[in-house]
Amino acid sequence: MARPVIAIVGRPNVGKSTIFNRVIGDRLAIVEDKPGVTRDRIYGTGEWNGKSFSIVDTGGIEIDGEDEIMKSVRMQAELAVEEADVIIFMVDAKTGMTLADEEVAQMLFRSRKPVVVAVNKVDNQGRMEDIYEFFGLGFGSPIAISGSHGTGIGDLLDEAVSKLPELEDDGYDEDVIRVALIGRPNVGKSSLVNALLGEERVIVSDVAGTTRDAIDTPFEKDGQRYVLIDTAGMRKRGKVYESTEKYSVMRSLKAIERADVVLILINAEEGIIEQDKHIAGYAHEAGRASVFVVNKWDVVDKDDKTMQHFTQNIRDHFLFMTYAPIVFLSALTKSRLHKLLPVINHVSEQHSLRIQTHLLNDVISDAIAINPPPTDKGRRLRINYVTQVAVRPPTIVIFVNAPEIMHFSYERYLENKIRAAFNFEGTPVRLFTRRKSDED
Repeated sequence: MARPVIAIVGRPNVGKSTIFNRVIGDRLAIVEDKPGVTRDRIYGTGEWNGKSFSIVDTGGIEIDGEDEIMKSVRMQAELAVEEADVIIFMVDAKTGMTLADEEVAQMLFRSRKPVVVAVNKVDNQGRMEDIYEFFGLGFGSPIAISGSHGTGIGDLLDEAVSKLPELEDDGYDEDVIRVALIGRPNVGKSSLVNALLGEERVIVSDVAGTTRDAIDTPFEKDGQRYVLIDTAGMRKRGKVYESTEKYSVMRSLKAIERADVVLILINAEEGIIEQDKHIAGYAHEAGRASVFVVNKWDVVDKDDKTMQHFTQNIRDHFLFMTYAPIVFLSALTKSRLHKLLPVINHVSEQHSLRIQTHLLNDVISDAIAINPPPTDKGRRLRINYVTQVAVRPPTIVIFVNAPEIMHFSYERYLENKIRAAFNFEGTPVRLFTRRKSDED
């Protein structure tokens, strides 16, 4: 089930990225007191009052900004608004309501989406009166917040989350493997769907962005049922959107959220670029089983070392996903296509793998004997026991005497030992350290 989406929009330098960072509890967005510093949409996940959601931080909208960067920022914001379920409209108490705010408001009215107005920089009680003019935007009662002090964020999230739609089940049975195809424009996502189905079910063109909407395509092979989720391009019309599929990351995120297995397509002809790493990172962070699919392998000049070199290149660029297998194929000629479904089946099984507690503890005991846990100021970390608490992805809790002593490098060491024992190929493994209570 895909998480609902909250988009933060507003003119430049009103504090959107600061609020975004507070909501997700990290500093993913670059924050600088300079208009226009957030160039790309940035995505994260948050949870409030038991509701989980995706949140997107957009660049500042400058309605009259005609330079290329501002055109790009405006398009990104418009696309984020289109994909959002709820919009947080950020304004600035210090500067008051501006013409730009009113023009952004007109854009938001046209979207017909629920809007919550957040008046930022209300840093003291004396500024509270500054919020009243923002009633004039027409979206109801504004909420006073201070990004720098963290005040009012709870009230803002209460209001935004109350407007989110309920999660809906997609209706597929548990034994159906949901497979999302993600990748930058023109890597061959639709061609691969057609090749797997053996028929022209999806419009394919060499023009990036010809897939117009998310397409679910069920099919069955050797008794296993699948649903292929092909990520879409733009819903919007007009020439300005024809070249902007690279900004449709939200579609990829929604597909990833619904998937069991994610196929990360890479164009063999063009090689790996930075955007590929961003796209793959979303699948990893969402905890989905993943497979790298190197498409258009038929057009690459090859010798006996080409595949080995390309494999190493992927491993070097995607150090955080060394667990993901790699399949080389051509959707056009169907060369090596037969290798893909068995790999999908395998990583789906690994994603759902549950290990008995006594086996896990045996592995951890051996790991501790080889490399004892770290110490801090004379205190040694003591691992009491481990247990797997969830699947999809496999999630393991390590109960210890002092969680603060657990170093990430030792946690990674334990994960490597677990992988060496139980494989978990194709799936992230999540480890959490918890203090052992007296009742345990």
